[in-house]
Amino acid sequence: MISSKTTLRDKKGFRWTILALVSLTMLCAYYLTDALAPLETRLEIALDWSATDYGWYTGAYGWFNVFLLMLIFGGMILDKMGVRFTGVLAIGIMLVGAGIKYYAISGHVGSEVSTIGIGSWTIISAKKSALIAGLGFAIFGVGAEMFGITANKAVIRWFKGKELALAIGLNTSVGRIGTALAMFTPIPLVNWTKDLSAPVIVSIFLLCLGLITFICFSVFDRKLDKEEAENQVPKEEEFKFSDIKEIAKIKAFWLITILCVLFYSAVFPFIKYATQLIVQKFGVSDDFAGYIPALLPLGALILTPVFGNLYDKKGKGATIMIIGSVILLGVHLLFSIPSLNSLYVAIGLVLILGVGFSLVPSAMWPSVAKIIPEQRVGTAYSMVFWVQNWGLMLVPMLIGYVLDKYCITGTAVKLIDGVEKEVTLYNYTIPMLIFACFGALAILFAFWLKHEDAKKGYGLEKPNII
Repeated sequence: MISSKTTLRDKKGFRWTILALVSLTMLCAYYLTDALAPLETRLEIALDWSATDYGWYTGAYGWFNVFLLMLIFGGMILDKMGVRFTGVLAIGIMLVGAGIKYYAISGHVGSEVSTIGIGSWTIISAKKSALIAGLGFAIFGVGAEMFGITANKAVIRWFKGKELALAIGLNTSVGRIGTALAMFTPIPLVNWTKDLSAPVIVSIFLLCLGLITFICFSVFDRKLDKEEAENQVPKEEEFKFSDIKEIAKIKAFWLITILCVLFYSAVFPFIKYATQLIVQKFGVSDDFAGYIPALLPLGALILTPVFGNLYDKKGKGATIMIIGSVILLGVHLLFSIPSLNSLYVAIGLVLILGVGFSLVPSAMWPSVAKIIPEQRVGTAYSMVFWVQNWGLMLVPMLIGYVLDKYCITGTAVKLIDGVEKEVTLYNYTIPMLIFACFGALAILFAFWLKHEDAKKGYGLEKPNII
């Protein structure tokens, strides 16, 4: 007979303390993901990178997750070993990647071109420093994505049947503070220290802080394990390879996965290029331009928990995803208009995009937990993140290639760090239309997901709080 004794997860204060600890670790991990995005022009000048080199570097985030299936293995490790072991492992991997990235950015690597290929077939040809920075970013990406699925599973464990969407929304929002800090702080840091690698040093410090925070979480999580054992709460089934096959049979899983990759491919690569777009399209300095994309994660910080709370209490998860995708399409179409060059319009569009950036994740991640049984949710998240990483890897490379091939409009001399430097000028219309196409496809898949939910009854349109 199962005891009804109260456990830590039934105590509201403990649940929210756990969320705070996990979310703070997310913030520390998210910082390095975008810490060099505002420095695109300075990287190209200081390290002699082209837009294609920058595209290779920023697309490297998904190399190992995609081609070595590291995310799939991460999900298996999570379901087999649990959130505590996997979380510490993920942070350790991030620290290794950050160290390699620091080595490449700090001037220890030459600017000669390196080529990686098989026989006469060239796979990658880019500056050596871009490739080594990319290697570090790829290793970091393994840890960051592994920690992302670990954090989601930890939140589900502590909040299922309670304020789940609100908790996932708040966890995502606090992570977005890391993204916002990564947009606000790098240029002031570099101006102050005169060191292009300063943001990477800050990120290493934050990751060490995140490790300490996650160890504190692990103490509470271990205590919950003991309480559940005393209460004779049945343990989750252990991971089996057949779980992947069972997940792959579910059409709704693939619909939400494709929606995820389309949506994030139109947001995160946009953030990587947004500072330079705003500098060139709207005629402002890069000292100020980086603050405008930072409004996007700041908007998500405020609104994601609001929409998550709405989903918990009122439902309408699939509808929320449709609305967010429509906003995504509209914003990128407006950004693509060449004559639309008012700075106030740019600020308004970024704020509106922040609304879309809040709507979709607030409903998407809790919806995965409704479609997939809890014992398989770690593997399911890893499969979603794996497909998402294809977009995060290929889209920045595509945008970098398109900019160099079709969008160069000339050069100009600009004052950077008190020195006149020649910079390449681009027209960003084609890249913005590419992002808009992802938004249009996301709308179609969101409607398809809503139709599938109506047929199968997953409850995506129903409230989460039981």
